[in-house]
This record gives sequence, C-alpha cells and structure tokens, in this order.
Amino acid sequence: MVIHIATLLGSVVTTFAKRLLMPILGLWASAMVCAFSFTAIAAVESASFTLTNAATAGTSTANNTAPIKIVTTIQQQWQFNLLKEALRRSGQSYQVEQMSTQMNQKRKVEEALAGTVDVFWSMTSKELEETVLPVRIPLFKGLLGNRLLIIRKTDEARFANVKTLADFKRLKAGQNRYWPDASILEANGLPVVTSYQYTNLYPMLEGGRFDYLALGAQEIGDELASHPDPALKIDTHILLQYRSPAYFFVSPKRPELAAAILAGLENMISDGSFDEMFNRELKIDKLYRDAQFEQRVIIRLDTPDLSPLTPIERQELWLDLFSMQGAK
Repeated sequence: MVIHIATLLGSVVTTFAKRLLMPILGLWASAMVCAFSFTAIAAVESASFTLTNAATAGTSTANNTAPIKIVTTIQQQWQFNLLKEALRRSGQSYQVEQMSTQMNQKRKVEEALAGTVDVFWSMTSKELEETVLPVRIPLFKGLLGNRLLIIRKTDEARFANVKTLADFKRLKAGQNRYWPDASILEANGLPVVTSYQYTNLYPMLEGGRFDYLALGAQEIGDELASHPDPALKIDTHILLQYRSPAYFFVSPKRPELAAAILAGLENMISDGSFDEMFNRELKIDKLYRDAQFEQRVIIRLDTPDLSPLTPIERQELWLDLFSMQGAK
C-alpha cells in the first residue's frame, strides 16, 4: 500500500488530518491504494482522497488514467464507508472530496442540481427521486423507517396506554420541516409540529410544544446522548413503522456515477459483504436486543408518496421488521 500526505492548506491542522486518516487505514489497508490531501472548496474545509480499484490499480497507473473526481456531503461513518466500498468495487478510480459544511436537505438538492455536490444520502420521497438520481438500494435495509420515540419522562404512562393508531393520533409529533417524515405523518392524520432547525426540537419537546420525536432505531441512542436532557428518555413501548428507505442520491449531471455506485452495491449484495458490513458497523444484534422490537406495540403507517420503483419485492434488501406482529 502506498500512502502519502499532501500539503495542508489554510487552518487544517495535523491532528485533524490524523483523525481522518487512521480510521480509513484500518478499513482499507489490504484493499486499495489511497492518498490523502486536504483542500479548501468555497472557503469550506474538505477532505480529499483517492480510491483505486485494487484489481485495476496497476493498469490505471500505467495508462496515466486520472482518478474521477466526486464531491460528497456524506459525513456519517456507515454511509461513508459504504460509499467508499461501493466505489472501490465499481471498476473505476475515484478522488473523493468530503465536504464538511453542514447543509439541510433542500440545500443538498440545490447543490446537486448545480453540480457542486455529486452524491449525498437521504430518506427518499417521490419528489426527491424525480429531482435527482436515486440509487435504489436501501442503505439501512428499512431500519430508518422503524422509529423509536424520544418522550418526556413524565409522559411515560401516556405512551404505555397506546394500543392502536387511533390512540397514537392523540399525541403530537415533532419533526424537521425538511425531512420526508413530516409529510408521511401528516398524510396519516397525525398532528405534527415542525422546525426548520433540528436542534430546536429538543427544547421544544421538553417545553411541551409536542409529545414525541421519532428517530430511526439505529440512531436514536446517539442522538439523545448528543442532546442530553434529564427530562427526556427513549420510550420503551411503541415502534412507529413505515416503509421509507434511505438511498444515495446523485447529481443529474453524473448519471455514470449513479451507475457505478449501483454496480458496486450490487456486487456487495451478491457476495454477502453488504450484510456483513451492515451488521458489524451498525451492531445489529445488539440493536435488536436493546430495542426489543417484538415486545413493542407496532403503529404502522402508510407511505403514500413511496415510489412504485421501490424494490420492496427484493427481500434480501430489507430486515425482517416489517413482518413482525409486535405486542398486542
């Protein structure tokens, strides 16, 4: 493996570079040739590195083929590691620039349409799939549509008494206005209070503006830990469930990139490495033990805006949660 650190520009410090470099070394040391450099894009710090397909590395070098540059907003470990592995398996060499600026979904779509951002991830919607290019492989195998609730501790008994959707409709949800979840809840007749800033939802919940904040089962523990509040807790009684996969989305200006990511992901699904990586990185066995899905009352919602092209029939792409009966 060949590794070289390029020039650090601006205020990017050595310790920051090491923090980015070491996790990637552990994952890719036996798989590829990689290089790291740090550059500034539009006055925003970004990390850039090269992914070279191991099987074609020698050929690419001999032909002086330049890596294909792509820009992504993806920061989250699982989604980013999955993107890297898919690209590595696609048969092309890529120089990936990871932007560190924070963008809401509306801004990501705008940047993708402009060609400034090449790939991001999001929960899907019909409108989003018609605007940018979806790679229709559910990144969380449907887990993101299995929602647990952050509630006020003083309301624990109220939630424990919920048995039906009608009961649940008496409670008010909090949502980010830009998330597709808000439209799903509203379409199912649930009262919703929204905020354009995600971080505002926690003090709004504590202050009684709404009754619960629904988050993906795989993220809710870390999210509550990131917004500690002694008045809040994770509900142990309800599983809110709707079919709403998250995909990689690609700029319409880069259809060849969407095809490459899809090819890499399909390769991973075929050889079982997608599931192996998914189970390991998201600690799925522990999540099932901790969440106790089957002992919860399942409130199932329709997703009226779900694209007919959603690959529901491909059972290998989904967890078994949608077939559970739950508590009675």
